[in-house]
Amino acid sequence: MKNMSKTAFVFAGQGTQTTGMGQDLYQQFKSAKDIFDISIEMRDLCFNGTKEQLDITINTQPAVFLVDLACAAVLTEKGIKADGVAGFSLGEIPAACYAGILDPTQAFTFVQYRAKAMHECTLKEAGCMFAVLKLSAKQTEEICNTIEGAYPVNYNSPEQTVVACAESTAEELQKKVTEHGGKSIKLATSGAFHSVFMDTASMNVSAYLSGVKLNDSLIPLYSNVTAKVYGDSEELLSKQVNHPVLWQKTIENMICDGFDKFIEVGPGKTLSGLIRKTNPDVFISNVSDIPSLEKTVEGLRNNA
Repeated sequence: MKNMSKTAFVFAGQGTQTTGMGQDLYQQFKSAKDIFDISIEMRDLCFNGTKEQLDITINTQPAVFLVDLACAAVLTEKGIKADGVAGFSLGEIPAACYAGILDPTQAFTFVQYRAKAMHECTLKEAGCMFAVLKLSAKQTEEICNTIEGAYPVNYNSPEQTVVACAESTAEELQKKVTEHGGKSIKLATSGAFHSVFMDTASMNVSAYLSGVKLNDSLIPLYSNVTAKVYGDSEELLSKQVNHPVLWQKTIENMICDGFDKFIEVGPGKTLSGLIRKTNPDVFISNVSDIPSLEKTVEGLRNNA
């Protein structure tokens, strides 16, 4: 008997934001309009905000959330549904929403709170993040062990690990990566996320969620923290704020569980590239606008 094909939606995280994101979907699809109209202010920021405005954490997270969820909603409107989901960092919130743990308005309010809590941490201690390329995760870990205030936080693919660090140690980190034959690229984030720099934010998020009713997940939702299907939603949604994102392992586990089609929803194609580096044999596509939506629909039709 032929194995059943399974489709995953993977939700983009922050760092992918661009001016005008989601606007063409809003203009053409009711499902996208319904999502963006949750917040008129944030909708207008997505469509008309400057890069500088969109790069501020308190704006970035709710903006990317709306685009992610709108892209997923448009796919559903086209008759394409996910059998399971995962989201990268911020993307885990719209993924949880798609899975039914939170409703869209409830999830948006939570994202706003989460963004504010993380933004407040960035104001207390300046931090930044670098994608480290051409080095193994182990090599990157060894470099971080020699630098105070540097932590490997996103295990993205066999070829990429992201490091969070204090701004005061950024130059030292870059120098040591180069000395070891690697390459470092500064990311468009405003803090050292998924590290001890976010401990206070994690505690605040946990306290916030203790007063929120969370539903059972309707489909498998894979956790950033464990790379496995969600257990305790409240605990994992707060832990992922100050714990590393095990993205490569998440994708490997999903493939082992039978997922062979991955559709990235939200701005950019970052996750598509990471999945391709982890396993180039699965179907990978993305939806961020109407041209990419049309390409994805055609690709799925050809791979049915």
